[in-house]
Amino acid sequence: MLKAFIVDDEPLAREELTYILRRNKHVEVVGEAECLETALEGIDREQPDVVFLDIQLAEDNGLDLARRLSELDHRPEIVFATAYDEYALKAFELNAIDYILKPFDEGRIRKTVEKLIKLASVRDSGPTASPYKKPSTPDRTEKLAIVVEDRILLVSLSKIIYIGSVEGKTVVAMDDQQYKVSDPLVAFEQKLQNTSIVRVHRAFLVNLEAIVEIQPWFHSTYTLIMKDGSKVPVSRTYMKELKQFIGF
Repeated sequence: MLKAFIVDDEPLAREELTYILRRNKHVEVVGEAECLETALEGIDREQPDVVFLDIQLAEDNGLDLARRLSELDHRPEIVFATAYDEYALKAFELNAIDYILKPFDEGRIRKTVEKLIKLASVRDSGPTASPYKKPSTPDRTEKLAIVVEDRILLVSLSKIIYIGSVEGKTVVAMDDQQYKVSDPLVAFEQKLQNTSIVRVHRAFLVNLEAIVEIQPWFHSTYTLIMKDGSKVPVSRTYMKELKQFIGF
């Protein structure tokens, strides 16, 4: 049973979302709040698995609350539930698991719940249920679990060329095909620490083993030519780390 907490300054919106969630037998709504401080107190008390969070609160900003939650030892999953679609990129950068728009659609929320259940199942099957926890032994496995629609696929790290954020969707580019997934890029970065897949741009992780050429670009930046012919930009922020990894 997933424990859910709702943060929204509109009583009718909280009531509607609570009604929809309670119609799902896998969800228990354990609390609600209309502002940041009350939300933090309730979340600390109830220890929910997921927080449904509006972005525009009367006196606060939901993004600020998401940042505060990311600092918790037992961080709940975050689902932004808002009327504004322009914050989607910022939401995923804050590790949000999903982004749903008002007015709420019960079928859309059902898919979000199914995604949460599947991710929880994958994590519970491992040595720890802590979200995005780095494995104690980096070579524990050479496969990565990705959720594609209603399937959980295990893909070989060696076949990954890059993982990028394209038009609000995360794309996992493989040797032979691409998958669009809902997990944000930062989640993959956490999972893939101590592997050959590293961040080179705010929107891209690349497999160092798949780079075939490095081309200079403007303002001391570079473009990576990958083995499938795709081009990936390298921002100045990550140039030093890339040079250390590759040795040029």
